[in-house]
Amino acid sequence: MESPSSYRDASRARLRDALVGAARDLTVAHGWASVRMMDVARAAGVSRQTVYNEFDGRAGLAEAIAVREIERFVHAVRTELFAHGADVRAAAYAAVLHTLREAAGNALVRAILTSARGGADELLPYLTTRSDTALAPAGAVIAEWAAVHLPEAGEEAVALAGDAVIRLTISHIMLPSDTPEATAAALAEVFARLLS
Repeated sequence: MESPSSYRDASRARLRDALVGAARDLTVAHGWASVRMMDVARAAGVSRQTVYNEFDGRAGLAEAIAVREIERFVHAVRTELFAHGADVRAAAYAAVLHTLREAAGNALVRAILTSARGGADELLPYLTTRSDTALAPAGAVIAEWAAVHLPEAGEEAVALAGDAVIRLTISHIMLPSDTPEATAAALAEVFARLLS
């Protein structure tokens, strides 16, 4: 039988997930600037105060949306890296290509980029000025992969190469300059050279 505290924690996690999902859907449909806490509450079937209690305002909700989306991307990057073992170029190419393609087809990323072109947007900084939200988990996955498949590579070299490729990938999500395939090939080469 589940203890009262674990039941409470599970209920809160479900509530939080429902609220973030509702906010994501509303953002995709209308842009973040149009999303009100009352709309999120209504979509999730709870009171507006419940949303405020959970996230302490729009900024907290924006961060929760960004973190959840980044977790999805990072999980996929981990899968791609580990699927290619110690083949640095192939692993980097697969991870970057997947990220670029997923971002191009991701309705939330499109909504963030589209709304940002019309003015300030609270979600855009998670790809730009507050990109540490993406950099830290993505960098940790690269470090984990390198520790397993490239134990001879130094931690500093892995951190430098990972940081550079993550930042460049984010830059290409924001402002693509070539096809995802060509960009992934170029960034895989950068990653391999930085690790050699």
